[in-house]
Amino acid sequence: MILYLLPLIALAMIIIPLAVAIHRVHTGKKVNKKRTILLNGGMFLGTMILMMIFMPVLAAAQAPEAAQAAGDSFGIGMKYLAAALPTCFATIATGIAVGNAASAAIGALSEDEKTFSKALIFVALGEGVALYGILVSILILNG
Repeated sequence: MILYLLPLIALAMIIIPLAVAIHRVHTGKKVNKKRTILLNGGMFLGTMILMMIFMPVLAAAQAPEAAQAAGDSFGIGMKYLAAALPTCFATIATGIAVGNAASAAIGALSEDEKTFSKALIFVALGEGVALYGILVSILILNG
C-alpha cells in the first residue's frame, strides 16, 4: 500500500513550496523568489533521491518475484531517466536562448525592418539546442 502512496507524497513535497508562494502572492505578502526556487529544487532533488532509494527497497519487501522485477525495472527506470535529462536541460536552455534572442530580435526589428532574416536565424539557432537534446535522448533509448 505504501508503495502506491509514495509517489503521491513525493508530488506533494514538490508542489508545496510553489503553492505556498502562489498563495502569498495572491494575499499580497512578500515572497522571496530565490528562497522559493531553491526550496523547490531541493525538495525535488531530495524526493528523487528518496524515490530511487525507497522504491526498490519497498518493492523487494513485497515478494521474491517482485525483488527480481524491481531490480530489472530499476535499470530500465534509470535508462528512461538518463534519456529524459538531456531533453529536460536542452529545453530549459532553449527557452532561455529563444527568450533572449527573440526579445533582442523584436528590439532590432523596431529600429530596422531589414534585420528580420538575421534575427530569425538567431532565434532558430536557439531552437537547435532542443533538437540536439531530443537526438541524444533517442540515442540513449535505442542504445
